[in-house]
Amino acid sequence: MSIKFLILLMTTSYHAIATWIEDSQYKPPGQLIDIGGYKLHLYSQGKGNVTVVIDHSLGGLDGYFLIKKIAKITRVCIYDRPGYGWSDPSPKKRCSEEVVRELDTLLSRAGIEPPYILVGDSFGSYNVRLYAHYFPEKVVGIVLTDGLHEKEMLKMSPLLTALKLFFISGFIMSALGSILGIVRILGNIGIFELIKKELRQFPSQTLGRVKRSFYSYQHWITMWREMWNLDASARQVSKANNLSNIPIVSIKSSTFIRRSLLNFYMPLKAADRLRDKMHAELLKLSTNSTQIKATKSSHFVWVDEPETIASAIQQLLQKIKARVEY
Repeated sequence: MSIKFLILLMTTSYHAIATWIEDSQYKPPGQLIDIGGYKLHLYSQGKGNVTVVIDHSLGGLDGYFLIKKIAKITRVCIYDRPGYGWSDPSPKKRCSEEVVRELDTLLSRAGIEPPYILVGDSFGSYNVRLYAHYFPEKVVGIVLTDGLHEKEMLKMSPLLTALKLFFISGFIMSALGSILGIVRILGNIGIFELIKKELRQFPSQTLGRVKRSFYSYQHWITMWREMWNLDASARQVSKANNLSNIPIVSIKSSTFIRRSLLNFYMPLKAADRLRDKMHAELLKLSTNSTQIKATKSSHFVWVDEPETIASAIQQLLQKIKARVEY
């Protein structure tokens, strides 16, 4: 038996045993709800007349970092899109139209009544906009956290398109790494926190729940599927460009990714120019749009400055209260 094969056997065996242990240690904190042949995980905390619903970034589980902070303000629901966290994978196309259908079915079957404040992080901004377009009577406010806009996304430069393809290929490699248990080993020795030091501020239980998803190959395959269909989602959301006077708070980070030795080769200046154009378009979505700048944040505002998102929600709740009193 060769040393390489022995190492591979030990790694995969460790991965299988650790998965079994974590499945017993990290039970779903919320409920699993069948939405038509597959189940989605929905987790709710807090109380209030308005419910905040968070739609995560591409591949992210951002709500786990935010839920306790927002629950102090009002009721909040987070859910794992199909293929992430505790949710089953879906055989259906991973695009915004499908996400919106799934989300509305999930909220209805879970008995989560409107009105909603929708929080869309990055790719989630597409989904919440499209939801508000289809169900404007259910939505009283929107927070876009470093959101995307299809006008600019659909005409990306060849350089940024190459960066997108680089990420897609990375997801496939990470899926293979997850199958072999390599991603789990890297996570358990603290590589995630080394790369993104802001993760250290969160409780170990929260990090454990998020990391658990990243250790699964299905998580990375879902990221690949969502990224592969990103242009389709952009075309779908183009119909949601006039949201009337729905209050929108758009949070803009200071940069896409902070410069480091790990990303010196990436066209980050071009990415930031693209973001500037997208944020200008996002302010046109409603006649009641405002922008908050997250001056200490990269694209991952929900990790870098989660209090900024809580502040935006508080701002919307005050607007809603003032409108009702008026």
